[in-house]
Amino acid sequence: MKIINYPARNEWPALTVRPKKDLTQLRQTVETVLADVRQHGDEAVKRYELMFDKVRLDDLQVSEAEMLEAEECVSDELKAALAQAHHNITAFHEAQRFEGKRVETAPGVVCWQKAVAMERVGLYVPGGTAPLFSTVLMLATPARIAGCQEVVLCSPPGRDGRLHPAILVAARMAGVKHIYKIGGVQAIGAMAYGTESVPKVDKIFGPGNQYVMAAKQAVSLGDVAIDMPAGPSEVAVVADETSNPVFVAADLLSQAEHGVDSQVLLVGWNKDMLTKIMAEVERQLPLLPRCDMAQASLDNSRVVLVHDANEAIDLVNAYAPEHLILSIDRAAALAERVRHAGSVFLGHYSCESAGDYASGTNHTLPTSGYARAYSGVSLDSFIRKITFQELSAEGIRSIGHTVELMAENEQLLAHKRAMSVRLAQLS
Repeated sequence: MKIINYPARNEWPALTVRPKKDLTQLRQTVETVLADVRQHGDEAVKRYELMFDKVRLDDLQVSEAEMLEAEECVSDELKAALAQAHHNITAFHEAQRFEGKRVETAPGVVCWQKAVAMERVGLYVPGGTAPLFSTVLMLATPARIAGCQEVVLCSPPGRDGRLHPAILVAARMAGVKHIYKIGGVQAIGAMAYGTESVPKVDKIFGPGNQYVMAAKQAVSLGDVAIDMPAGPSEVAVVADETSNPVFVAADLLSQAEHGVDSQVLLVGWNKDMLTKIMAEVERQLPLLPRCDMAQASLDNSRVVLVHDANEAIDLVNAYAPEHLILSIDRAAALAERVRHAGSVFLGHYSCESAGDYASGTNHTLPTSGYARAYSGVSLDSFIRKITFQELSAEGIRSIGHTVELMAENEQLLAHKRAMSVRLAQLS
């Protein structure tokens, strides 16, 4: 990793670019698979499971026997860890409950909002190079708190035709009953269109590889809602002279090990500290089981030396990272100036992996700069807010003429008449 010294602001756009791939062939594959699943349902899903996951499935849904077997396979220690994480995630998302207020906007005109849970949601949980059972808790817990009537979960099976036991234990802990052994594009298609086995959902949540993300974006154009556009994981770290180079290097590598297309950005105004961090990255890298993957990610990554904290926060706001770690003294003051980030970690002890697993915040976050426009998953992601209004006779008199005048000037005379006939009766 090389330091980029004091880049001018007009150079920042080049520094904030994410790794890009030619997705032409990928999109063609995604469209083919989705069309096949839409037309042929379970038969197509099973065919693609054999093609992509190398497993022949008779039944797509996880059985009760498989659930019980999974309980036996997961250690009591891991179950306790899952329970603690589930408790913290529940506490954080319970606090997000919406309470609508009735507002009298004019005499006789009362307006309010009501939060209504989505009836059926679909959760995608990756299982390829790493079975992300933590994602089950992150998605299913707020879905349950919101009151979703049906939660459908899809995750790719292993060569033995089964899901990772911890995924199933986490699903049961979070109250998920409909679990399917389906991965990749075919899983997204099954939840978007519905098949003989998999019900059609109203909204799809969850991370995935580029094929999964492309599939989510494709089905969102007309068939189902999605949580957010997302891509490879990323982190930006701001460091100063008080940073612990061992901590910061570990934070950078924790994201780099996600995949070859992940990215890390290190920003600081103390060159000696940046040099120490880079040396520590080189020391820790060979110790990782996924060091080859992390090394490829580091090839996409950047270290930037800036003049001061003001320039550092401006740069990370321009980057709009999925995760932002302020590994500095007086982190709270700088955090007040964060405008674009998925989730922020303050101080030397707030490692990003705490948010990934057990602090309570949600780890399903916008990537690729989408933090400029999207929030991470929260309780609001699983609800809709319906507005209500009630007008009395007094209300008609209060705003009637305003409605008539605005409708007439928009040349929508039927709109005007709907108000005029009420005013006429009252007069």
